Amino acid sequence: MRIGILSFAHLHAEGYQAHLKNMPGVELVGFSHENAEEAKHFAHEYGLKCFPRHQDLLAEGLDGVIVCSENARHLELVELAAQAGCHILCEKPIETDLADALAMQAACEANGVRFMTAFPMRFAPSVQAVRRAIQEGRLGRVLGVNGVNHSEIPRAHRAWFAERELAGGGAAMDHIVHLADLLRWYFDAEITGVYAELDNLFYPGEVDVDTAGLLLVSLSNGVQASIDCSWSRPTWYPRWGHLKMEVVGEGGAVVLDAFAQHLTLYARHGPRPVSWVGFGSDPNRAMLEEFIASIRERRQPSVTWNDGFQALRVALAAYESSKSRSVVAL
Repeated sequence: MRIGILSFAHLHAEGYQAHLKNMPGVELVGFSHENAEEAKHFAHEYGLKCFPRHQDLLAEGLDGVIVCSENARHLELVELAAQAGCHILCEKPIETDLADALAMQAACEANGVRFMTAFPMRFAPSVQAVRRAIQEGRLGRVLGVNGVNHSEIPRAHRAWFAERELAGGGAAMDHIVHLADLLRWYFDAEITGVYAELDNLFYPGEVDVDTAGLLLVSLSNGVQASIDCSWSRPTWYPRWGHLKMEVVGEGGAVVLDAFAQHLTLYARHGPRPVSWVGFGSDPNRAMLEEFIASIRERRQPSVTWNDGFQALRVALAAYESSKSRSVVAL
């Protein structure tokens, strides 16, 4: 199975390459990146073959690619990969507007390739356990869900995350899609209404995108939920961030902290003198294994283009709602 990474612009590319190198039957052919200086750094850092043009990597006869460019450049790379006959795993959000997202679907269908959205949290055992509890009725009728997705601002790792033109927004664009996807997946329901307040509470004057947000959403099955998204963690915080959910039902409640399992590491050198090192299974690896399996088995992946599209609709509705100060129907 020959796999390539289109662009190293997204910081998740670094983790993906490490997993792919250690997956049986998988050959990581290399990566493409158009910034020569950055490409040289990544090639040296990770011992990877670098291709200066995306077309050069795609000419290597790949089975699949992972698109890790800036959000606003996903369409370009998806279209190139589809034309080359490569199946696609695309970082989230899949694009920055709905028209480009629809164009991605059209390109994949026209070329007979499959598209998977990178939603790794579906593959976390704790997240899967909560879904089972809901679907088996152990919580009774669910009354509401509170969701939290916080992190530090990613600009120190990749500056483009805080650039509206390339990212499509700030913390809301970065974080809403994960929780929106889990809500849809938990209940097999669609989000039908969004009310949001977004603001730049944490870095005013430094970035021109939102750094905090709070959403109230309604699902088609009647469940009400909140999504608290922000870049509120300081850069010295021991862990990148949090993904938490509280599900309250008539028969019980469950609290999820997806990254709670950790060891505390004290170091004399490095960016964090104290850090929380997670242990246990890595949902990113499980996600990559599903992508590889879907190619081998010639089937649709368990997370599809539509999952990425519906989550993007929620994020864009949040921006519209915050601007209009009104509920946006989906």
